Amino acid sequence: MRRLLCLHAFLCCLTMAHPFCPSQCTCVFHGRTDGTGTRSVLCNDPDMSDIPVNVPVDTVKLRIEKTAVRRVPTEAFYYLVDLRYLWITYNSITSVDTGSFYNLKVLHELRLDGNMISVFPWESLKEMPMLKTLDLHNNRINNVPTEAIPYLRNITYLDLSSNKLTTLPSELMDIWPPFNGLPVSSNASQKVVLGLQDNPWFCDCKISKMIEISKMAETPVILMDLFLTCAGPENLSGVLFQHAELENCVKPSVMTSATKITSPLGSNVLLRCDASGFPTPTLYWAKSDGSPVSNTVQESPGDGIRWSIMSLHGILYKDAGNYNCKAKNVAGSVEATISLTVAGTIGTTVPPLRPGVGTGPSSVATTIIPPTFIPDSFTSTVLPRASTIAFYRKLKPTPSNGLQKSKVKQAKNEQGSNVTKLAADEKSKKSDTSKSIRDLKIVEETADSAVLLWTADGLPNDAPLTVVYSPYGEDDTKRTVETNAGSGKVLLDGLSSGMRYSVCLVAKGTAAGKDPCIDFYTLDNVEDGGQNQLLIIISGIACALVLPLIILLLYKILALYCKGRNTGLNEEDLEKESYVKFETISMKQRNLNSHPTELWARRPTNESERMLLCSRSSIDSQMTYKSDSSRSEYLC
Repeated sequence: MRRLLCLHAFLCCLTMAHPFCPSQCTCVFHGRTDGTGTRSVLCNDPDMSDIPVNVPVDTVKLRIEKTAVRRVPTEAFYYLVDLRYLWITYNSITSVDTGSFYNLKVLHELRLDGNMISVFPWESLKEMPMLKTLDLHNNRINNVPTEAIPYLRNITYLDLSSNKLTTLPSELMDIWPPFNGLPVSSNASQKVVLGLQDNPWFCDCKISKMIEISKMAETPVILMDLFLTCAGPENLSGVLFQHAELENCVKPSVMTSATKITSPLGSNVLLRCDASGFPTPTLYWAKSDGSPVSNTVQESPGDGIRWSIMSLHGILYKDAGNYNCKAKNVAGSVEATISLTVAGTIGTTVPPLRPGVGTGPSSVATTIIPPTFIPDSFTSTVLPRASTIAFYRKLKPTPSNGLQKSKVKQAKNEQGSNVTKLAADEKSKKSDTSKSIRDLKIVEETADSAVLLWTADGLPNDAPLTVVYSPYGEDDTKRTVETNAGSGKVLLDGLSSGMRYSVCLVAKGTAAGKDPCIDFYTLDNVEDGGQNQLLIIISGIACALVLPLIILLLYKILALYCKGRNTGLNEEDLEKESYVKFETISMKQRNLNSHPTELWARRPTNESERMLLCSRSSIDSQMTYKSDSSRSEYLC
């Protein structure tokens, strides 16, 4: 009874407190004729410094505007379970706690514009799964982390204008068309409105998708302001997004080694994918059904290029399907698909039956099927050979069926006789198969392949044969090719040029060491020969051009050498031709016996030169002495 009274008193108090409104707020009830309605609360007292805590619980719209509130504490609105519109605008808020919006499950609109928020708790958006409008414009936000992207998928109105954002994660645009891969629809309900203006955007490859959206004529993403401008780098400062041309930004392109692959069951498969783009894209493998993918490796041999290989070992039926190779960088993403088909089933080798060995309850039958045996058979098709193996299971006889027991015993006796007969046939085959294959020869040898021919006598056309070949003397690298006797030839490919090979033809049942074999050589690589020939031609042309120059140079050197020697030999001639000798003429002494016509006498050359070099002044050299003793005159 006491508990009921307490509960009644609590409900009365709650009913009395329900219509009350905070002293610094204004509460308005919007009623309808049916008695229902909604309540909105406006708190705009400039002296309010804290979020009010006594707001009516039935409030649908709460506006806290132009107050002195600086912080939104944890669980500030947890009791307002019906709140759909929360406006905390043009206050002095600098911090918002991660749990500030706890329990606002039906909130549709959150506006925090006109504050001083620099870091917004994006993870708090998970407490508002119905949120469609998020207004954060005119704040100081400088970063939107990649971790915030999952919480923005349901947002249809996002305003980040008038902040300090320089870039956005490239994955942010991937959550909206046309980058999310979904078809573009003209339905207005699927439109997304973005406010990105008035931010110092650094125009590089990270925001290339945003620049691409600004250039689209029709897109589900609507920009509030189409005239977005770049603040950096310097060469793009002040340039509109529509006119910006980014450098070193190329969307990736991807190419696979094959689009469809069919491989036998149990084989190994390698799937290769090559991509190009700038920045260098990263490659991801995924299966279309979502199953995990492993055993992948990737490498980048240079800027803008990357390749990846995925290996599948011993493939099973579950490995069949489509494998997607996705190339991604900050400029975009693209993917290619490889379809893998698994052919055939697992083959089983049945050992030959020995004569005299009886068959037990679960033995393998090869010829006669008794009526008491029910076959559990399946067909195995393993490329490139096909074999059909039948398994039989003996039914347990019932105690009341004596006739069935006698038939089983009779079948065992018949089976034993058949086994003996098969053993004899097998023995006769061994003696004949070694002589049934002849005339082995190799034709059409190339640098990497050859054709083996043979003649099969006494063997059916569908008799299985195995071609075993390997480099001569290297038995550990043998390779095999399955064929049949009637084909008469087989192509041996994957050979190395200029090597000696051994090839043997093995027939089923042939005794060891009796297989016919032959050796052959592959041709030298034609491409290498062509390259060597081209190198020889180029070398010959170079020699033909350089040799005359060398000969001319040697000729010039010899000519200069010979000219120097001739100069030394003709020095006397040059001296005669280049210089004038001077002689001194003097008058002879007069005597009684002298001839009257011989008045002048020549002095020796050396003396003349000495006199010329040691001559007196020019006046003295022009004097004429009239004395008989020294009548000399200097003449040139």
